[in-house]
Amino acid sequence: MNNYDFSPLYRSAIGFDHLASLLDSVSATERSQPAYPPYNIELLDPDKYRISMAVAGFEEDEITVETEQNSLTVSASKKDDQEERKYLHQGIAARNFKRQFRLEEHVKVVSASLQNGLLHIELVREIPEAMKPRRIAINEKAQKKAFLKSA
Repeated sequence: MNNYDFSPLYRSAIGFDHLASLLDSVSATERSQPAYPPYNIELLDPDKYRISMAVAGFEEDEITVETEQNSLTVSASKKDDQEERKYLHQGIAARNFKRQFRLEEHVKVVSASLQNGLLHIELVREIPEAMKPRRIAINEKAQKKAFLKSA
């Protein structure tokens, strides 16, 4: 297990004290999740992402994509097969699964589609206007007038 020392961060940044617990929870979640099904996470643009997950053997109505409080959960439950099959080799693992992803506060799921055995989930980061950087004009005389009027 890796331990990280965040004390330099605490000396120069305010409000990041939850970072250590976030990293611990993410690493604990990653250790407990199985490797199935395989997936990719792509950065399409600076604020656009795509998760592609290999879900061969599943139909659309067997897959569930849900978001709740900065968490994305993808799960699948295979319907009971009515006909009995006798496999000589079964290499396609169409078993039930549940995979969770932690999302940043402003990352939203836009859409999901199933194509050629791949589930594609499109995500976008939408930062509210109030949180976007803005430039403050420096004008000493105007600021003094405004300050004096309000006082």
